[in-house]
Amino acid sequence: MIPLSTKMRPDRLEGFVGQRHFMREGSLFYNSIKNGTFESAIFFGPSGTGKTTLARIIAGELDGSFVEINASTTGTKELKEILKNASDRFNGLLRETTVLYVDEVHRWNKLQQDSLLKAIEEGIVKFIGSTTENPYFSINNAILSRVRNIYEFKRLEAEDILTILIRTLKDNEKGFGGLNIRYDQEALTILARMSGGDCRVALDALGFIVDNLAEGSIIDREIVSEAMQKQTTFYDKSEDKYNLLSALQKSVRGSDPDAAIHYLARLIHGGADEMMIGRRLMVMAAEDIGMAYPSAISIVTSCVQAAQMIGFPEAQIPLAQATVLLASCPKSNRANEALKAAFADIKSKKIDDVPPHLMDAHYGGAAKLGRGLEYKYPHAYGGYVTQQYLPDNLYAEGVRYYEPSENGSEGAFKKYLEELRRIDSENS
Repeated sequence: MIPLSTKMRPDRLEGFVGQRHFMREGSLFYNSIKNGTFESAIFFGPSGTGKTTLARIIAGELDGSFVEINASTTGTKELKEILKNASDRFNGLLRETTVLYVDEVHRWNKLQQDSLLKAIEEGIVKFIGSTTENPYFSINNAILSRVRNIYEFKRLEAEDILTILIRTLKDNEKGFGGLNIRYDQEALTILARMSGGDCRVALDALGFIVDNLAEGSIIDREIVSEAMQKQTTFYDKSEDKYNLLSALQKSVRGSDPDAAIHYLARLIHGGADEMMIGRRLMVMAAEDIGMAYPSAISIVTSCVQAAQMIGFPEAQIPLAQATVLLASCPKSNRANEALKAAFADIKSKKIDDVPPHLMDAHYGGAAKLGRGLEYKYPHAYGGYVTQQYLPDNLYAEGVRYYEPSENGSEGAFKKYLEELRRIDSENS
């Protein structure tokens, strides 16, 4: 039996869902396919995000010969035969270029990858290679230099997968439109979220459900839970995920790693994707940890990027690392509070202009206008020199927005700033 995920592959660009950061009507990528100017490319990203589907659509749009192979099952001998046939078509009367799609191209060794070089360079083939691994590490530089573009496929948003699921249930030709399947849209939304951005997982789960659905039954949350072998308790209501995200952040802010891990586990178990969780973790690193441990934002961002690259279930490991780090390190929101105070002044006060010595002086006539004439370059004074930076009225008021705490690294910043203010006081 053909899997539902295979049957439901769209045949035309208009039916392709997702990857809107490069594949949308009017984009250069879209136009290159419609105009027949598409050149060799590499698609990389997680499984179930549309790499093979898009390659097949491109081949159909270009209306040429199409050869699809998998690098894990195709050796050098078979590849040479394919390239010979492509060369014969290219050098024949029709001058036909072959679209060669190589799935899992990272599995080929350097010699096998290099076999493609001449064919790509001479235009005998338009090569599309797909890989789940970073091509800058897994594909030879010689291939990369001959490929016009590398397109990163991202995990599908739950909304995109939901669109595909509903389309499948209504499609009379390929899907289940003729069966009049009844469904709860919330249940399909849960299925979409639980699929981890992998459309193949979602469609094949839907196929399993429909094939084994009792007569008169409706696709509801319980059936989705049974099919996915995951509990859906925490997403009974649409707002539950936001309650869990809120509890996660407040547990981190309260320096309770045990509670934070608990809510992280509930989010993952409930079907939250890695970017939903990751975005909140990055906000925490800036909002709640801030200057008390400035490296937190870099570390957490790296953890979130790693989670996005490897996908679930392994994505939970870097997400757990980021969560424990944030809950266990010193906290400060003073940078955020400083920004809020500055915004408040901008909204409520008439603020004087930028002081003339701080204005841009990199243009002709600036000196005649008095721009930048009295500016003191701090590096010329050993790194610091007493000088006015705030607008006149705020300076006269002695306004201070940033009041550092004693927590973590911020304690050292506080001592440094206090020393600078002592110097200013002596020089005033």
